[in-house]
Amino acid sequence: MDGTPSNIPEYSVSEISGAVKRTLESAFGRIRVRGEICEFKTYPSGHSYLSMKDESGTIRAIIWRGALSKLTVKPENGVEVIATGKITASDKRSDYALQIERLEYAGEGALLARIEKLRLRLGAEGLFDEARKRPLPFLPEVIGVITSEKGAVLHDIRTTLARRFPRRVLLIPVAVQGNGAAEQVAAAIAIMGGLSPLGRIPRPDVIIVARGGGSLEDLMAFNEEIVVRAAAASPIPLISAVGHETDTTLIDFASDRRAPTPTAAAELAVPSREELLAALQQRATRLARAGHSVLERGHLRLSRASSGLPDLPALIAAGRNRLEDRGHRLQLAPRALIAAKRRTLESAASRLPRPQEAIAQRRAVLDLLGLRITGATQAALARKSRTLALQPDPTPFLRSRMRECRTALRGLSARLEGASYQALLERGFALVRDSSGLPVTAAASVAPGQRLTLQFADGSVNVADERAKKRGKAAAEQETLL
Repeated sequence: MDGTPSNIPEYSVSEISGAVKRTLESAFGRIRVRGEICEFKTYPSGHSYLSMKDESGTIRAIIWRGALSKLTVKPENGVEVIATGKITASDKRSDYALQIERLEYAGEGALLARIEKLRLRLGAEGLFDEARKRPLPFLPEVIGVITSEKGAVLHDIRTTLARRFPRRVLLIPVAVQGNGAAEQVAAAIAIMGGLSPLGRIPRPDVIIVARGGGSLEDLMAFNEEIVVRAAAASPIPLISAVGHETDTTLIDFASDRRAPTPTAAAELAVPSREELLAALQQRATRLARAGHSVLERGHLRLSRASSGLPDLPALIAAGRNRLEDRGHRLQLAPRALIAAKRRTLESAASRLPRPQEAIAQRRAVLDLLGLRITGATQAALARKSRTLALQPDPTPFLRSRMRECRTALRGLSARLEGASYQALLERGFALVRDSSGLPVTAAASVAPGQRLTLQFADGSVNVADERAKKRGKAAAEQETLL
């Protein structure tokens, strides 16, 4: 049987591999394959290798380095995509793969799943925390706008700013969809944040990132991680206005404020000049009314206070009268003071011991001593006489004794003369006697109008007490002062 010829064609390995390759490439040409990306890996050469799978099968795929940079959708493991390319087979290994030229998400469900996954991851890092949100400036000088220079978005922003409050606009035009749009938006945010406040190009006070409405795929550039991180890291407050009011992108979570439309973003950036003028006018009116009210209350309090004040001229006149009265009384005060001091002195003098009495007492004592001396002398002489009668010659003794007694008597006489009131009279004093000749020792014992005798050293003078007249005159002067 081995030598029997067969009608089955015989091929070499290279022939069959070439035939398979030609059959695959000619039969399928450019195709679209839907599946989930897995085993994605990029090698140092720049080429990327991955697999696409569904519920029951897997196919290998290749993205060459030149095609990878042109893809609008970045391949990620676990993302369901639709890959556009062509089937190619290897001559040497008898396998085939899909050469991918274009990638797109397989429906909105895949896009939303990818966005949600990225949102959770970035939210866990704290990029969406409310504490990071900054307030917008009240009236910015320069407004930075990042959007496409074509289309109605830029026109709407400029028109709204001109209508509400004209401000300077710094525009960085970028692509808002398609390949490289996310990188351009992120770079524009970084450029505006890096401008110097003192540089030639003015640094914006607030940034508006805007784009018109579109499908979810059209808005994917603003769901990219690079854009979200750039918005969160911006040193300038940022307003996101991407899509319509119902559209939500991840940049909305990272921005400081979200606007439903580009027009609304411009309204958030600047206040309404007309509203400010109206508010200013209203506050000016309220301030004027408040000022008038304060003035009226002040006038009313002043009027009430002035009505309660006394008459100033009357107060001055009364004060002047009191001052004149005090001045007049002050002129008379020294006289009254001297009179009062004189009365006090006289009262004190009346309580002092009288020299006349002391002199009379001393004179009486001297007289008594003189009598006693005389009696003693006579008795002594009598005794001496009796003794002398018995003695032969008493004369020397008597003479000596007489000299001693005479010396003592002279001493007593000198003391008596020193204590005598006559010496006081010669020194300028006077002895007052009443009509009976008795000494007057107190002014209180003198009756008004009583006749007195003043004895001086060289004679006597009769006087009368005139205190009653003086008292009457002083009382009359006091009544005149009052």
